[in-house]
Amino acid sequence: MRKGSSSNGARAVTLIPGDGIGPEVIAAAVAVIEHTGVKLRWDEQIAGMTAFKRAGNPVPEALLKSLRATGVALKGPLETRVGEGYRSINVYLRKTFNLYANLRPVRSFQGVHTPFRDVDLVVVRENTEDLYAGLEHQITPGVVESIKVITARASRRIARFAFEYARREGRRCVTAIHKANIMKLSDGLFLKCAREVSSAFPELRYEEQIVDAACMRLVTDPQAFDVLLLENLYGDIVSDLCAGLVGGLGVVPGANYGDKGAIFEAVHGTAPDIAGKGLANPIAAILSGAMLLEYLGHQQAARRIRNATGEVLQSGNTLTRDLGGSATTRQMTDAIIAAMGPRTSSAADRA
Repeated sequence: MRKGSSSNGARAVTLIPGDGIGPEVIAAAVAVIEHTGVKLRWDEQIAGMTAFKRAGNPVPEALLKSLRATGVALKGPLETRVGEGYRSINVYLRKTFNLYANLRPVRSFQGVHTPFRDVDLVVVRENTEDLYAGLEHQITPGVVESIKVITARASRRIARFAFEYARREGRRCVTAIHKANIMKLSDGLFLKCAREVSSAFPELRYEEQIVDAACMRLVTDPQAFDVLLLENLYGDIVSDLCAGLVGGLGVVPGANYGDKGAIFEAVHGTAPDIAGKGLANPIAAILSGAMLLEYLGHQQAARRIRNATGEVLQSGNTLTRDLGGSATTRQMTDAIIAAMGPRTSSAADRA
């Protein structure tokens, strides 16, 4: 992937509406982004079940070509059938474009009622190996072996990403989550690499915690955590647990970063039961769009989106069904746009 722009000066971004509720929430994110005044050119591409039904391929070559040209994408959820069919397209795209770092900021919103308050943590998940390498085979009928792959190179790389992020964002602590008490070689290597990297960041506190103990601590004292550093599988599970602390996957954005590109996506599923009904919560997609703008250098526009989203949720007047209200996708989107104020006519907002 490489960054690109169109001839008219607008930044080209691959747009993947996705399956199920994907097109609805991605349309909401696009509307909010366009209201900031930032000029982007959307190159819309299909993937997942939508692409499989239309073209017989869940990852069309046109999609890959677009990603190579733009270097950045905003993506909706993609359907992956459990235990059958094609492999996860999300995993395929991350591996194909070496998007090794998954970042999920998890923050409490006033107006979203949960048992937890003042949660503000960030999950950094290694994205390319572990059991998600997909190396599994049947030894004999009834016996299947899956291979967990942990390398020093990938471990150092994700640890460095986490510490650099923590330094840049003014965070105070990085906690490596592991199961090295049982998997002494694989998780032991991950910890060894994290410790090595931590020595280059003396201003940041470094801690380690066993994954099961960390999960318990997250639901009893989430304020104890700041930046969480995890291998692929643990990161997948723990990031969803963390989303539950602040109201669910509908309010948590996500991004996948590599050295030469990034894909921004809501982390929730396709929700086929409400697809097309205008009931989906678009906030996760909208906040993922804010992360995209930040990545492209439009920090002020990203702040406008985040601030407006917080204002709408705090008011409690416009909440979608998953948050205890009755607002539609369109009503939530319109409320956020209204809270942003007049549309900005210039994209000169990189301060």
